[in-house]
Amino acid sequence: NHTNAGSIAEIRTALADGKTALIAGGTDLVGTLKDNILRDYPLTVINLKPVPGLNYIKEEKGILKIGAATRLADIAADATIRKSYTALAQAASRVASPHIRDMGTIGGNISQLHRCWYFRKPENRFDCKRKGGNSCFAMTGDNRYHSIFGATAGCIAVNPSDTAPALIALDAKVVTDKREINAEDFFDVRQPGNTVLEQGEIITEIQVPAPLKGAKSAFIKFALRKSIDFPIVNCAVMVGGKDPRICLNAVAPKPYRAIKAEEALDGKKINEVSASAAGEAAVADARPLTAAKFKVQIAKTLVKRAILAAV
Repeated sequence: NHTNAGSIAEIRTALADGKTALIAGGTDLVGTLKDNILRDYPLTVINLKPVPGLNYIKEEKGILKIGAATRLADIAADATIRKSYTALAQAASRVASPHIRDMGTIGGNISQLHRCWYFRKPENRFDCKRKGGNSCFAMTGDNRYHSIFGATAGCIAVNPSDTAPALIALDAKVVTDKREINAEDFFDVRQPGNTVLEQGEIITEIQVPAPLKGAKSAFIKFALRKSIDFPIVNCAVMVGGKDPRICLNAVAPKPYRAIKAEEALDGKKINEVSASAAGEAAVADARPLTAAKFKVQIAKTLVKRAILAAV
């Protein structure tokens, strides 16, 4: 059953039974349903795009506000975001392909399920921990693209979002119909979700504070192809103005705030030496399984390059 929502209240009522799923761009949900990868499926899919007031980009009182249903293509092209919130524009521009960016939304991109091939195997052939099973099949199987910072809740699948590290680096907040959540605290490891959202909770807006004077940001992604592919590693940074903020993704089950890299860079003049030191510090706690060791070097290099690209 597919229906269009007319208001947030209508969505909230529909989600209360626990048997309804939200759809906006549908770039993650449709594949999930088509491949039958989960134990249970929604009886109803409700489209939130017709709901007024969820698709916008505006600045108010020093805060960039983006509606949850705003398309990634619009974020990537917005002149204000490109100039002042550069990492976010760059991240949005690197998501998948032009057609997917024309469909996918910012709310969907930060809420998507992970891409582990055991989790995603059609017909739920691998009933893993993230589905309520007892095993993480990647632990002893093919884990070349999995976490380099260990497991969370017994799972080593990585968060695949490109916009997530940019939002964390920019110190954004995720606003729902119930609360405001720091972007850094928004992500979690659940069955099967990747966020702290409660049953029936709806993302309504993303808020990003205006960067301090002198602050600049950048995003870099490494993938097998320049288009379509999910990240092997990505990185967003904000430097200058105040304390540096550095976030990696696709290296752990949740976006990884590289605190040691920030500490290594804090107070230093940004150059090849300091950026390299920050890269080394970013992976100081890495403990990859053998097949994923190559990702450590990529993560280290991306941190260095993102820092240098921001200045």
